[in-house]
Amino acid sequence: MKIDARGQTAKRLNAAIAASHDKVVEVEGVVGQRYLGTALVDKILKIDGIPGNALGAYLDGAEIELFGNAQEATGDTMNAGEIVIHGNAGDATGYAMRGGKIFVEGDVGYRCGIHMKAYRDAHPAIVIGGRAGSFLGEYQAGGTIVVLGGEDESRTVGYFCGTGMHGGEIWLRAAQPPSTLPPQVRADKVDTLPEHIEELIEQWCEKFEKEPNIYTGSKFLRLTPDTANPYKRLYTAN
Repeated sequence: MKIDARGQTAKRLNAAIAASHDKVVEVEGVVGQRYLGTALVDKILKIDGIPGNALGAYLDGAEIELFGNAQEATGDTMNAGEIVIHGNAGDATGYAMRGGKIFVEGDVGYRCGIHMKAYRDAHPAIVIGGRAGSFLGEYQAGGTIVVLGGEDESRTVGYFCGTGMHGGEIWLRAAQPPSTLPPQVRADKVDTLPEHIEELIEQWCEKFEKEPNIYTGSKFLRLTPDTANPYKRLYTAN
């Protein structure tokens, strides 16, 4: 099924997507409609254009593929499923996501993965092909973030990566830690990637037709929280 989004509200578009009996729904001409694919469970949604904020919010098992750039809060609080972005994504990508995967071909804005968490068998993951803005993984409580850095590995992330991080892991394709890495975050150099990270990178490469060896053969840093109470020195007097 194909839907022309021109002149339609997000509410009407989501209703049409949900009502479709087809497994694959294609939406063309999207310009700024927010909340597309909210809580979608069992469809494959292909979008051409630039959707508004909160694409795939509360996603619960569906697959969304966007041919264009995404705005803020893509995958907000998503539970399961997959979002693939053939372009860049804005601030707070993966905000509080609890499961599923987000693959971004290009860059992401500030606060990607903020409040990301994991529970039991739900281990969310975000793979970024380009660069991440400041405050990557802020207050991260679980899950995995991988930043490949594009062609310039020296500028993988912006400032204050991992601020308030108290769970999960961040993998940076870089030889040296970010200059503003908080003292509550530990950076370990890794020469050989574990299987679950190689798999995520290979999945990203398959979606965007890239060569895995370019990335998996690089040096990486694994960032993890280095204290049980990362907030103490940030917000209270000692």
